[in-house]
Amino acid sequence: MRTVPGLVRGAFHWHRPLMWFAAFAAAVTVVAAVGLMVDDRTLVGAPIWAKPCKFAFSFGLYAVTWAWMHSLQQRRVRLGWYLGTFAAVACTLEVAVVFLQTVRGHRSHFNVSTPFDTAMWSIMGSSIMVLWVANLLGTALLMREKHAGRTTMLALRLGALITIVGMTIAFLMTWGTEQQRANRPMAIIGSHSVGVPDGGPGMAVTGWSTTGGDLRVPHFIGIHGLQLVPLFAVALGLLVTGMPRLRDELVRIRLVWTFSGFYTGMLLLTAWQALRRQPFTSPDLPTIGAFGVLVAGTMVAAAWALRAHRKLPAQASVPEEALV
Repeated sequence: MRTVPGLVRGAFHWHRPLMWFAAFAAAVTVVAAVGLMVDDRTLVGAPIWAKPCKFAFSFGLYAVTWAWMHSLQQRRVRLGWYLGTFAAVACTLEVAVVFLQTVRGHRSHFNVSTPFDTAMWSIMGSSIMVLWVANLLGTALLMREKHAGRTTMLALRLGALITIVGMTIAFLMTWGTEQQRANRPMAIIGSHSVGVPDGGPGMAVTGWSTTGGDLRVPHFIGIHGLQLVPLFAVALGLLVTGMPRLRDELVRIRLVWTFSGFYTGMLLLTAWQALRRQPFTSPDLPTIGAFGVLVAGTMVAAAWALRAHRKLPAQASVPEEALV
């Protein structure tokens, strides 16, 4: 089977510390899933094992993605390996603290009610800063790489940039509300929700607030840009046999830019919505109007992107990127 040079490599080339963490995260996900079935306790209005289950799964997916992306490096390989290792350690600390606090029956995020809880929250805060910096520097290294698959590499770079924005939004959750700062000594400092306390009515599965703004929405959209934007590029490669126009590499590149623009727009729109204390499920007219403008702009950009750069022969070969 033919592959794209430099873009498809065996799993034994992937960053090992990140893959070790991914195995640890998979184990935590399984344990937490069992906990969801056998433990009916709740914490902050949600099943107590929901957070470690979602956290471990999300962090494991993140680790596997970067483990592969680090295998693409041809420049500054040693620096990339160290960045991936720092990220693996930071991810391990994050998931381990969430799991430990769940076992104890205590909140992991924003909890400063006891010295031990404060220490755990400090560890989480420090590790997420390390992870953010490692992600930023890893993305900078990725920008310098050159491979045969231009469309896929562009998608990887844009997805990584979007993920940095999504991770940055998480810092807004740590500021604390006016009520929290007014009550001394503080037990909780920080909140996922905006305008309402955490633990109120929420959406099924995600737990996103249905009575106020929720910064977890843009955070979720942002951090998974690392997977969804490259998957969009892969989908374009798989469609080339049925859509001859996609055989033009420039068309695929334009479409990746278009999808990334729409995805970034959704991230910013949901962040704006949350900061205005508005539930994701109850958009007002300005939010609906902004979404309409975003969709219309995306449609115009997609129509422009589909204009073939040059006329291709009817039997043009399928690009190698279709095999990623």
